[in-house]
Formats: sequence, C-alpha cells, structure tokens
Amino acid sequence: MRLLWILLMAVPLAHAQTTWMKAVTGQYERYKLNLNETAKAMPEADYEFKLTAAQRPFSGWIEHTAVMLYGACANVQGVAAPEVSKHVEEAKGKEALSKALAESFAYCDAAIAKLDAAKAEQEIVIGTRKVVPATVLVNLIAALNEHYGNLVGYMRSKGIVPPTTARANAASQKKN
Repeated sequence: MRLLWILLMAVPLAHAQTTWMKAVTGQYERYKLNLNETAKAMPEADYEFKLTAAQRPFSGWIEHTAVMLYGACANVQGVAAPEVSKHVEEAKGKEALSKALAESFAYCDAAIAKLDAAKAEQEIVIGTRKVVPATVLVNLIAALNEHYGNLVGYMRSKGIVPPTTARANAASQKKN
C-alpha cells in the first residue's frame, strides 16, 4: 500500500517537473528567437547607435548578451565559461556579433538539452559558489527579457519594428 501511495504521489510530481522545464525552455526559445532576429534586423550602420551618450551602443547589448549566455549556461552545467566567451568582445560589426550571439545560444541549447527537471533542482558547486541550475535558468530568462526590452527601445528610435511586433502584425493580417 505504501508503495502504491508513493507511486501515486510521484506521477504528478514528475509531471509538474516536466511541465516546469517545458515552461522554462519555452520562454528561453522565445527570447532566443527575439534576440537573434533583433541582431539581424538592426542595420549595420546603426550597430554603434546609443540612445544617450551614457548608454552602451546597440552592439554592446548584443555582445553583453552573448557573454552572459555563455556564463549562465556554463553555470547550468557546473563548469567554467568556455574560452570562446572571452573572445566575444573582439567581434565587431553586425555579421560578427550576430554570429557570436547565435553561437552563444547554441552553447546554451546544448547545456539545456542535457538538463532534466531533476538535475535542474540539484545544487552544484562551481569553485566556491553553490548554484541551482533551475535558478540560473530563471534568472537567465529574466535577463534575456530585460535585454530584449532595452534593444526594442533602440530599434523603435530608429523606426524599426521589433520582431515581436512584426510577428503580431503578420498574424493579425493573416486573420483579416
């Protein structure tokens, strides 16, 4: 009877963990699409554009996002950021930075693919720090959301329709 009770409790819990991972990876995929499309949508001539003198240029946001992805997804795996992350800042221009961003997402894709719900909730030690991959992923998604929001401002100030708005407009036109 006790075994039956454990099994009955384990099934919903396993389902909840699977659902949680699907939600997290769904959000990650959404921001991957948004940010990669944003990097491609901004014209080369505007990559060094700043909203104000005190802010980083558009290119700086793309670079920062790529470096952040390498760091966060290394943490998810319990390893140091790969050597390539140290060279992202050397990338200059639209083509190189778009490629660097796409490659950093590919690195994260591989890290997330290895992570199941159980591993995501296990504490791991990186040097002297303890991290929980699930927490890292949630923080990563929040940061990707913030970065995309900042980049939308750059795009709108240049008269460029952001990817999310472009997709919503296209979907609305299909309905009509």
